[in-house]
Amino acid sequence: MNTLLKDPLSRSQRAPGSRTVDPNSILSVLEWLSGDECHAIDEAGLISGLGRRLQAIGLPIDRLTLHLMTLHPEFLGRTIAWAPGEPVEIHDREHGANLAFTNSPLRKVMDTRETMIVGPDERRWPWQQIDVFADRGLLQLFVAPLCNVDGPVSAAVFATRRAEGFSLSDVGVIERILPALRNACELRALRQVELSLLDIYIGPMTAQRILAGHIRQGEIETMEAALMLCDLRGFTELSNRLPGARVLELLNAYFDMVVPAITREGGEVLKFMGDAVLAFFPSSDAETASRSALAASDAILDDLDRFEFDGLTIRASIALHYGEFSYGNIGSGRRLDFTVIGSDVNLLSRIQGACGVLDKSVLMSDAFRQRTGAENIRSTSFHRLKGFEDPIELFTIDACETAAGQ
Repeated sequence: MNTLLKDPLSRSQRAPGSRTVDPNSILSVLEWLSGDECHAIDEAGLISGLGRRLQAIGLPIDRLTLHLMTLHPEFLGRTIAWAPGEPVEIHDREHGANLAFTNSPLRKVMDTRETMIVGPDERRWPWQQIDVFADRGLLQLFVAPLCNVDGPVSAAVFATRRAEGFSLSDVGVIERILPALRNACELRALRQVELSLLDIYIGPMTAQRILAGHIRQGEIETMEAALMLCDLRGFTELSNRLPGARVLELLNAYFDMVVPAITREGGEVLKFMGDAVLAFFPSSDAETASRSALAASDAILDDLDRFEFDGLTIRASIALHYGEFSYGNIGSGRRLDFTVIGSDVNLLSRIQGACGVLDKSVLMSDAFRQRTGAENIRSTSFHRLKGFEDPIELFTIDACETAAGQ
């Protein structure tokens, strides 16, 4: 059965013995969906609370799923699935990885923005191979679009094992609650988009500052952390040899090794500066932060040693320092940026520049070296760095000598 819900079920299709749901029961569900309790809970709480309430007022709900589309570079959306007596399932759907959805009623409903009812023998819009519906003995799906003010359309699916399917009364109840459910889902989708996009583009720590209201020009926080500046060596030459599209592919492949290594060790990327990555490792313990930064550096260099791109190998130079910096908003009017400034940030940049002069993959300051406790660190002597009056002693790691010379 495949019905676009203009007149969803005729009276002859009503389930035998079906009853009309008490309007006060429907009102209680609507009040819950728009109330403070529902507002405060997460997606799992929303779907389990709604599923239990619909069952309690007499709807034959054996599976309830929300398919919430989002804006994310890796994920198309999220499926949240509930069934009586089972834990709530949450599936993040990657772009291009969910072929079962392509010709399903879910895709149809999202594209047309029209509700559908489908039965078990539906051939044009198959659905039983979709993971959250498979092998459950479901006999009918009521698929409804959740249309936000803007952005992608989501969907809700109400499924039953009852042989007669949903009655006209059941459909009427679901249609009554759909606007409130859409609003509840849209609120959560907007929260998720807000958090994920902020995390993606500016990092979780900066995102937390913005959401906490620290968004005015000149709001600055002083902090200490281990600092890293990782730069791709020979990038100018590579970019002159390769077409622009291939240069971007190379950069993304390079960042796919650098960024995970940083985040695995508790670091956060502050800036992408062309082919360079500026990151910091916050911790209440300076030694822990420095050791984490050093571990991330080792992982980056190890990954790059095994990496090849169109027959090309790439190398990076990494500067490490521990110090104090100012972190906050700079800019003008309505165009602001979160950045870091301070003499220790300047020193980090000069150390990175010295990597090329000294042909070292890793160089670090004495302030950083003292906090790592590593035994394979040795001095490269004192060096004059631009902007610093006194010579600065720089250190390297013995294990990086071979990599630097390749």
